[in-house]
Parts: sequence; C-alpha cells; structure tokens
Amino acid sequence: MTKETKFDVLIIGGSYAGLSTAMALGRSLRNVLIIDAGNPCNEQTPHSHNFITQDGATPASISAKAKEQVLEYPTVQFLKDFAVQGKKLENGFEITTQSGQSFQGRKLIFATGIKDILPQIDGFAECWGITAVHCPYCHGYEVRKVKTGILANGDSAFETAKLISNWTDELSIYTDGKSELSEDQVNELNRNNIVVIEKPIASIEHTKGHIEKLKFRDGTAETLKALYARVPFEQHSTIPSELGCQLNEQGFIEVDMFQKTSVPGVFACGDNTTFIRSVAQAVYAGNLSGGVSNMEMIQEDWISN
Repeated sequence: MTKETKFDVLIIGGSYAGLSTAMALGRSLRNVLIIDAGNPCNEQTPHSHNFITQDGATPASISAKAKEQVLEYPTVQFLKDFAVQGKKLENGFEITTQSGQSFQGRKLIFATGIKDILPQIDGFAECWGITAVHCPYCHGYEVRKVKTGILANGDSAFETAKLISNWTDELSIYTDGKSELSEDQVNELNRNNIVVIEKPIASIEHTKGHIEKLKFRDGTAETLKALYARVPFEQHSTIPSELGCQLNEQGFIEVDMFQKTSVPGVFACGDNTTFIRSVAQAVYAGNLSGGVSNMEMIQEDWISN
C-alpha cells in the first residue's frame, strides 16, 4: 500500500521498459508510481543476451538490479498490484488496481508488454523461452549449428527460414498441417536445403525445456534441438484501448518517434509497441518515454506560469 494517491506520472508495468522510464523520471525529480503485478513474459527464460554489460545474466537478476537502483531515487515508488481500469480526468488520468486502490497522475505510461498465445502442443509451453524461441538475436547463438525447426506457415515461415539460415545449415519448416507456401517459395527453400514438413504435430519431447524430439500425430517422430516459433499475441492490458489508444494492424500500440500514443498525455514503451522484443529495445524506449514525458510537463508548467 502507498499513502500517496497523486503523482506526476503513473507507470503501468515494472519490467525493463517501465523501470527504465522510472529512472529517467526519478532523475528528473518527478514523483512516480510504478504498478506491476510481477509476472514477466520471460519468467522461465534462463539467460538474457545481446544486451551489453548484462550478456548471459538471468532476466530476473537484471530486473532485480534495475529495481534496486531505480528505488534509490526517493521520488519513485513501486506497488505490487495489477491495474484493472483507467480513465481520463480533466488534468490527467486515474488508475484503479485489483486491490481496489486508485491513483492519479498527470501522465500515464504503459510498459505492460504482450501476452503470447501459445500453440496447443503438449510440451511447447515448457520449452518456450528455453529452446522453443522467438528471436535469433536473443537466442540464436546458444542454439547455433544444431538441428533446428521453424513452427510457422506461409510468408512468415519463408522469411523466418531465410533469417535463421544464418545460424544453422540443418533447418526444417514445420507447418503443423497443410502448407500455405507458394510453389516459388518451396523451390527456393529446396535450393537452400530447407525441408517443409506438413505433418500435424502432437507433442514435443523434452527434458526441462530442452527439446529432444517432435512427435507427429501419425506416430512418427523427428529429432530436434531448437524450434523457432512466431506465435500470436494479445495486449497484456486492455486499458490503453479502453482509453482510446490506437492499435496498428499487427496489434501493437501505435506510438510516434517519442513513444507518444494517439491519446495526449499517454505514452507506451517496450514489447506492447513493437515486434522487436529485446531488453535493449525496452530500456531505450523506456528511457525515451521518461525524458519526453518530463519535457511535456516542463513545457506545460512553463506556459501556465
């Protein structure tokens, strides 16, 4: 519980993007509340990569260190709770949490991330973020030069195959049913020794998230060490949409180059705004959100004086 109810900025989401935002605002002497429920999407990912100074660290350790440093700034507070409702006020915004508390802020920043909708394949969820992965820049080096699959179809499968071929020569596409690849795409894949397998998948055999085999519904199986998957998602929070923030065709919150949404005074940063899902991107976007929202408040106060 926090005794204060009015803040300069409310930050919804306290992982990399949210904490980065809070640091920029704390250093700007802003009174800030971070609201976070403590359920990051990369909770079972063993190591984070491609972020200088923290390469190979666990996601939890990076977040813990960031939170410790951010809360050294006396104007920043952290509340473990879940934001369930938001509304526009005459001079700001109000957020209500699952515990029934309400808070007001001049600016509202969503660092809420997205929720992956995982395929109903037995064993997939247990491997997600370990050897069933989404990004070669985050995970590709650790599963380089091993037998690798791509769980996708159509244009997405084709483009992903081109990308992943940089990390391994042993590559197959699993469409989990009838292929939607064009004849030209299949021919090009064949020229690059990439096989397309249309069998429906029954399950993934693994040991503690480390893939060993794909099992198909026809009773056959295939040895595999890594699987890239482009899974659908939904916004982790519905509040931005309820406030009128526009989403793009892919389902991300639309922001401009300064992380501003379509609603004045509302910002968004991190995974909820872009397909580039990385710690580095989230930290950058959060830092920018903090700086720009602070500048907005300075400008507003300057004009009103």
